[in-house]
Amino acid sequence: MTYQRILMVKSHSMGVGDVLRSSAAWRVLKDKWPQAELHLLFLSKHAGYPTEDFIRQHHLLASATFLTIREGTPADPDAKRVPLTVTKQEVIALSQQLQPDLVIDFEASGIRSSLVTRWAAKAVGAKSVGIAQFFGRGLFYDLSAPSVKDYARAQGLKLPMDYTERDFVALAALGLKRDKTPIELQVSQDGIAYAQTLKKQLLPGRRVIGLNIGCGTIDAYPRRPPIDKVVHALRAIVNEGHFVCLLTGAPFEKSINQKFINTFGVNSAAVQFIDCAGQTSLTELTGLISLCELFISSDSGPYHMSVALKKPTIAWFMFDEPAAYHPYGWCRCLVQPSVEQVKEAVTELASQL
Repeated sequence: MTYQRILMVKSHSMGVGDVLRSSAAWRVLKDKWPQAELHLLFLSKHAGYPTEDFIRQHHLLASATFLTIREGTPADPDAKRVPLTVTKQEVIALSQQLQPDLVIDFEASGIRSSLVTRWAAKAVGAKSVGIAQFFGRGLFYDLSAPSVKDYARAQGLKLPMDYTERDFVALAALGLKRDKTPIELQVSQDGIAYAQTLKKQLLPGRRVIGLNIGCGTIDAYPRRPPIDKVVHALRAIVNEGHFVCLLTGAPFEKSINQKFINTFGVNSAAVQFIDCAGQTSLTELTGLISLCELFISSDSGPYHMSVALKKPTIAWFMFDEPAAYHPYGWCRCLVQPSVEQVKEAVTELASQL
């Protein structure tokens, strides 16, 4: 069977890493059906997430549509749900516009995405695919994949699974496997332009290391590495040679970066610090990361972006979270690492350049 237009239904988190992890499944679909257009339909809790513009520009997608299922803004915890009748009308209109011949529900839990998949497929006579996570759910689809638990058992995987692997539960209904396919991303046109401008500020002849301390929101505080330990690790890297340090982050994370720089102690002879927090969109951030020889990040969006760009990456975790790790040769996931462990990871990744 050959498909020309595939509509992919996703929901839950709009975090950069959470959405970007789906790119491995997109790649497998494109490899199977190179001529197929991939269209993403994301059921978002609220409108206006920065991830929206970022994902719309992903090179594997023909389009990305974000339907909000709640009214108001992310700051409103009591926002009312959008009536299902409204969502149904929007889904049918989108499906009639795109005319998919295959609709895939990647979500394993809940019933909303099942309904959306059924509405979209029925509107245009497309085939539907989903996960028979519980009794009766498979009735919404033409082809059903096994439950997450059964999938993990069949693949010899432990639960909770690697987040990237989760999208392959649904694809099992189509006989498609991950086969170690990594997530992927390309530097955007905005990123290329930003990199060209930023490059003019870099001291010539020095390594460029990106640093994303991040985790500036209240719920992310526990994932932020201690500033003093990051300072000690970067000082150890200085001993291996002078470098430029590009600090990234959202506007509200600039104070975190400044605290790091002040604690480090500015030594112009050893390190050139450039604080880019608040200066880049997510698409422009792809350009900043492209300039780096090495990217060090907490468990946050830029970590996944760096890995997807296949940039040598050190992810600094505060907790052991195997499901959040990327098992690729250009990535090292360290849990509360010592200075020596960071230096060792830097040396290992440098040897691959």
